[in-house]
Amino acid sequence: MTCWVGIDVAKDSLAVWLRPQGKSFSVSNDEAGHQQLIALLAEDKPARIVLEATGGYETPVMFALSRANHAISRLNPVRVRAFATAMGKQAKTDPIDAAVLAHLAQTLEEAPSTVPSPERDRLRELVQRREQLVSQRDDERRRLPQARDAFVRKCLEDAIKALKDMIRRYDREIAKAMAAVDSEQAQQLAQVKGIGPVTVAGLLAYLPELGQLNRRQIAALVGLAPYNSDSGQKSGQRRIRGGRGMMRRILYMATWSVIRYQNDFSQRYHCLRENGRCAKVALVACMRVLIVRLNAMVRDGTCWRTGAE
Repeated sequence: MTCWVGIDVAKDSLAVWLRPQGKSFSVSNDEAGHQQLIALLAEDKPARIVLEATGGYETPVMFALSRANHAISRLNPVRVRAFATAMGKQAKTDPIDAAVLAHLAQTLEEAPSTVPSPERDRLRELVQRREQLVSQRDDERRRLPQARDAFVRKCLEDAIKALKDMIRRYDREIAKAMAAVDSEQAQQLAQVKGIGPVTVAGLLAYLPELGQLNRRQIAALVGLAPYNSDSGQKSGQRRIRGGRGMMRRILYMATWSVIRYQNDFSQRYHCLRENGRCAKVALVACMRVLIVRLNAMVRDGTCWRTGAE
């Protein structure tokens, strides 16, 4: 019998609900629990399994279920809570949350999530840690001008030097990890003038769907699709929302670089500014064009074409 499955993920346990059977059970969130879960689901043939993003606790069970050829959707917790509220579910427990996720699994029409490979997941972890180190280095740099004591200044300078050395070590490890994920795609993206190794690593780590979606889907996934805000006679200002914030931050800096080095992007940006668009709106428009063109380049296996639409 076909069913839909919701899994509420905690650090040490998984609360599971099967719909429409109304069956629920709990297993441990470890390798033994994952194998037990797969064995229990083998009898019911799930059409889709839905779980929430929980800061990484859901990743091992996603890998296990993916290897067992199950269709999985990982959703933003805000989206799940909004669905629960719409369905009148005010109480919150692990079994209730699992039941809400199972109901959502039956309702969803979008394609299942892309489960990254272990190599891509390692790259993502390396990229995230590098970002943390860069943030720490920049924090220490901001503190340095305010330090008056010689001992404090020396400690800050030593910390900055150590962080720089650590970042260089991560850069070397990330380069190896990118080659393990997809060396051909990494080289293809690196050929784009203005796109550096940090941006390439971010694209490979945070956007495994690159080259697999159409232009509207990739813009929406990154959070660069403008949405209408109209009601009756009112025509509101369109705004971007949702999407992958980390990927958007990486593209923000990359697009400034592309605007600097590529004339067609520079002309697009300045034309928007001359037509009255504020700097951020003009930049977001260029970000959207950039990700759409990168997606088309990867999808078609072509080189970057300056001035292409």
